[in-house]
Amino acid sequence: MSALGFAASFAPPSIWNMNNKENRVYDENIFKRLLKSNDISVTRYLEFSDMNPRMELYRIFSEVFAILTASYCQPDSNYYRSQVVLARLEKIITKLLQAQYPNGTLDSGGNRQSPPDTAFLLEHLCSSAMVLNRQDFDELDKVKEELKKFLLNAAEGLRTGGVHTPNHRWVISSALARLYSLFHDDRYIKRIDEWLAEGIDINEEGQYSERSRNYSVVINNSLLTIGRILKRPSLFEIVKRNLAATYYYMETNGDLVTLDSRRQDQSYPISITSYYLFYRYFAIYYNDEVFAAIANEIETFHDFEKVILSQSLIYFMENPLLGNELRTNKKLQTDYSKLFALSGLARIRRGNITASIFGGNDKPVVIASGRSSNPNFFTFRKGSAILDYARLSTSFFDTGYFRSDGVIKESNKYTLHEIKEAYYYHPMPENKRNVNGDYKLTKSLDGRFWSKMDFESRPTTALSLETLIVIEEENGTFKMDFEVNGAKDVEVTLEFCFRLGGKLEGVTTANEDEDYLLKDGYAKYTFGNDIIDIGPGKAEHNNIRRLEGEEYLTHFGTIKGRGMHVYLTGYVPFKHSITIK
Repeated sequence: MSALGFAASFAPPSIWNMNNKENRVYDENIFKRLLKSNDISVTRYLEFSDMNPRMELYRIFSEVFAILTASYCQPDSNYYRSQVVLARLEKIITKLLQAQYPNGTLDSGGNRQSPPDTAFLLEHLCSSAMVLNRQDFDELDKVKEELKKFLLNAAEGLRTGGVHTPNHRWVISSALARLYSLFHDDRYIKRIDEWLAEGIDINEEGQYSERSRNYSVVINNSLLTIGRILKRPSLFEIVKRNLAATYYYMETNGDLVTLDSRRQDQSYPISITSYYLFYRYFAIYYNDEVFAAIANEIETFHDFEKVILSQSLIYFMENPLLGNELRTNKKLQTDYSKLFALSGLARIRRGNITASIFGGNDKPVVIASGRSSNPNFFTFRKGSAILDYARLSTSFFDTGYFRSDGVIKESNKYTLHEIKEAYYYHPMPENKRNVNGDYKLTKSLDGRFWSKMDFESRPTTALSLETLIVIEEENGTFKMDFEVNGAKDVEVTLEFCFRLGGKLEGVTTANEDEDYLLKDGYAKYTFGNDIIDIGPGKAEHNNIRRLEGEEYLTHFGTIKGRGMHVYLTGYVPFKHSITIK
């Protein structure tokens, strides 16, 4: 038994033995790319001298530890058994021990003594421990002993600690599974089973409850790890369902649509490259040609070097299955329309043209992590030309952007609909009056503000505004019919945000902030060799400010996206049709 005292596990000294192909066919090309990139990362990190244990660096420390370990233990590496690397490994684990609380946890940002944030570190550290355990080098004894101490301390914090968010349950369980593989403490399994007994929060469409592409990476990694280490392949089936759905979220450049997310990534895209190891593992494990084709596609994306090659060698060394060749002649589907009804999201692809239609916000809309509140009802890409979003807002009591109550699909038509209401409040009923005027501090019924008026106890007069958007798709061309009815003369503003770096024609400058009015005719947006046309225009007023709504504006907030903004405007009753192609 090694200095770490870990349970015995077998793997060849180098899984990349190209002369031994009886049972496995290793992918020599991916190995060479991983090793080269990992060594480059080692060179970069050895030049990084800041080893102060600031809390924001803890996770980086664990990632660096794994990268250094992989090169140190790989005979083909330029840093194989490097004394400089060994010294850095010793320094990192010492710093992590200094940062660790007596209960085994570490801080992360505002999260103090955080079990889930500590668990994130253990993915890298436990993988490192598995690889180090296979080495019989005496000079590693100090690193192994210090790492063992850190991991056992952390295990207690994870075994007894709590969580904040749904994915934290599986992160902690995954870390405990890794710890079990090292120390075989049955108490770790008991805690894992307590979390798993709650049920995995995935729906029939393959989406986890947070609907986050970012945290789906976390959950998939966690469940795959638990299933692999504890031999629970039923967890693999859950991950497969999410991976199958994720493909339909992918843009042609690898960006994943995040419109329906309930977390912070609802405002920016996530790269599918982060999913590469999952697709690769299941492509090999299940001999799944579709997943193999997706993995092959990911290898062509611009961020593959940075996201995968630069830091994943340790996982291939820990888990030899990943090193098998991917073999497939499968062509990926590039012509489809897919409705995720439970998320309120439709995805359409016609070759190099993609579009999203979204109406799945959580109602009532609340601006908080854990709630879906994205006002983007449409996105469109045509090659390199990108319409980042379309939004609709009105001046109706500063209630802000249109957010549909779902999406209805009929053939090639998609219907979005919302009714907004605002209220005037009447005198308090006699039996609820307070002679001191001290009423309950409550939120207004339309959610716009709070006052000590006990709104729920008062009679009201309501005004309403109804918005209907019908989007019809035909071979990658989209016709949109807008209709807004209700309180008359309310200002209506359509907002189209194009990616910066392109050229706009057919529009009139509205101000100095890359804002434009489309008064009539068509706007043409050109990026490289690709062109998006949108129109005809309409400009009955110039109000393109204060579109977010009172929840944001009270504290001078904005969710206006970066880009070139084209506006169409009118008044209620508003009726207009445009085409995007």
